[in-house]
Amino acid sequence: MSIAKEESSPGQAVAEEHVLVVPTTLFHSLGHFQGFTDQVERYLPGLLESEQVSYRPRSAMEEDSSFKQLIPYMLFCHRQPDGSKHLFQYTRGGGQGESRLHAKRSVGIGGHISTLDAELECGEEAGDEARSGHAGVYREGMQRELAEEVVLETQFTEKCVGMINDDETPVGKVHLGVVHRFDVLSPNVRANESEIQDAGFRPVEEIVADLDQFETWSQIVVRALFA
Repeated sequence: MSIAKEESSPGQAVAEEHVLVVPTTLFHSLGHFQGFTDQVERYLPGLLESEQVSYRPRSAMEEDSSFKQLIPYMLFCHRQPDGSKHLFQYTRGGGQGESRLHAKRSVGIGGHISTLDAELECGEEAGDEARSGHAGVYREGMQRELAEEVVLETQFTEKCVGMINDDETPVGKVHLGVVHRFDVLSPNVRANESEIQDAGFRPVEEIVADLDQFETWSQIVVRALFA
């Protein structure tokens, strides 16, 4: 695994997570947008198949807008018998990775793709140069994040429905979201970690009315897909 070591105290080394990133210039070459786009095929294959994909220290990438960290952003939607749509939503706890989003409400589950996912997909003997593409690694990371954060006790269908880019916030400048919509047969979705708080399904109309309490990506995707 490609891991950097940081000294947190004398004699103690801490492994730093290396996350999948793409150059911001590569994203712009495919067509810059602000907010949401449903043109997934225009962006995602070109980003994941590029030789410019790399894994870099997360701490550095959080401050370097010349790279975009690729993030799966998973939504769970349930249609009630009366036809109304409900979305899974929650409050981010203080222990989740991105400190700038703590205490914000969200409709999206997900996180970074890392070297761990690359090793699970390709095997520990395969280096970055040996990989012909990163679509499988991305999918591995998405499934890992899904299993870590929620428990799905229902049938569902899943579709990649869009991309999120927000260059108007410090968090958004260094991240690029890939939106996956899960349409669940029943609302049996529950949090699998303590940092996903006050979780549950809520009518879309209520979320829209309370949207200023949600993180920016949630505001963007709710307005684009449900408002």
